[in-house]
Amino acid sequence: MQLLLQHIEALIFASEQPVSGDDILSCLKGSYGWELKKEQFHSLISEIREKYSSDDYSFELVEIAEGFQFLTKKEYHHAVNTLLQIKAKRRLSTAALETLAIIAYKQPLSKSEIEHIRGVNCDYSIQKLLEKELIMISGKGDGPGKPLLYSTSKNFMDHFGLKSVKDLPKLKDLHIADNEIGTPSDLMDLTEVPVDTIPESFVDAIREGLQVTLQEDISEGELGDEEAFIIEGTVDPAAAEQGLEQDLQGGEEQSEPSDE
Repeated sequence: MQLLLQHIEALIFASEQPVSGDDILSCLKGSYGWELKKEQFHSLISEIREKYSSDDYSFELVEIAEGFQFLTKKEYHHAVNTLLQIKAKRRLSTAALETLAIIAYKQPLSKSEIEHIRGVNCDYSIQKLLEKELIMISGKGDGPGKPLLYSTSKNFMDHFGLKSVKDLPKLKDLHIADNEIGTPSDLMDLTEVPVDTIPESFVDAIREGLQVTLQEDISEGELGDEEAFIIEGTVDPAAAEQGLEQDLQGGEEQSEPSDE
């Protein structure tokens, strides 16, 4: 039972919550096969308590909640309280806020699902959110490996003043003015622009472009010799072609010899 006292100290120090005497005895027996009597165990606890009662240490061993835990002495509570307030006021990073928003609107979901949405690793963000008790582990998924599922905590509801998740803002109601460019007057439909405000040079360019395009089509032989013509302005090519056919038919009727 070498360093028995130090092993008991280590078990109490490593526990985040008060650890009971039975748990300590079970750990010692399971790890090293050491079996201690109750009287012997309480005698060792008394030695540890007396050791840390010295002014050389800022913490002490306290029996609380049917267990044992190391706590800071009351003389240092003010400094510790200030540290906790500073940590509580620290703002979440952008990555943590994005992760928290995904969990809030998609809960419950696993870490892999969060990473699939964000496209990056979320281990650190999830750890910070768990430390601040804004999220909690709400169960296990049905997928491979039974992944842990994360949901928002009661502390999240209290922090944002929500009664339930149903009180979260609807995504369709969110409107970010910073994403808008220009004003409604700048976004006016071009079809509503009065014709007289269109520059004359712009109209001439359209007319010239139409004429050049038709001239190129004719030069490439897409129209027959009898159909070779140039359309100027904004005449509908199909209507013009139909009119030309009527003119040709009329010319043929006039050229036919009369019975007289």
